[in-house]
Amino acid sequence: MQDATMVVPPWFEPLLTTSFFNVCRVHGDAARSECNMFCLDCNEDAFCFYCRSSRHKDHRVIQIRRSSYHDVVRVSEIQKVLDISGVQTYVINSARVLFLNERPQPKSGKGVAHICEICGRSLLDPFRFCSLGCKLVGIKRNGDARFGGLDSKNETATMEGMSRRLVSSRYHQEEELREGSQQDMYPATPSPPASNARRRKGIPHRAPFAS
Repeated sequence: MQDATMVVPPWFEPLLTTSFFNVCRVHGDAARSECNMFCLDCNEDAFCFYCRSSRHKDHRVIQIRRSSYHDVVRVSEIQKVLDISGVQTYVINSARVLFLNERPQPKSGKGVAHICEICGRSLLDPFRFCSLGCKLVGIKRNGDARFGGLDSKNETATMEGMSRRLVSSRYHQEEELREGSQQDMYPATPSPPASNARRRKGIPHRAPFAS
């Protein structure tokens, strides 16, 4: 079994436990004062847009977003520094994202094809985990997954290429499904029924008067 400390970056667990979207104590009166950023180099509390400009200009920073009151991170950002294999991804507002932590869900019913190995949440695709947090638990429990950072440029390029192909494929599938549902909601106006009467050829003329 692998040592979890060898495969999990030192900043990862603090990321999962950090509280995001609080108002910045320094820039509370500014328009973009919510603390939705995390520095992988400093490994401290969340900070806002203005703090990044003044204190983390040349650091590795990722931005956290929110979906239905749950924290998410874009795949395009996190895959550069973390092995995200085995974690279910979702498309939200045209961007592919991962959930940071487990989301409570009632027990999955019968007929669910894919579930998270840790929390049992139903999944859309055959992945092992529903979130990065559940993958961390899986690493500590089983040791058959890894979170090692992608330090090699070739490995990074490979992961990005695979992700682009996956995103492109899934995006087109979702667009087709979305268009199909719209057609079901707003069916086209049916054409008027064809008349059974035979169409006359040419312009009708009166019969000539008999002489």
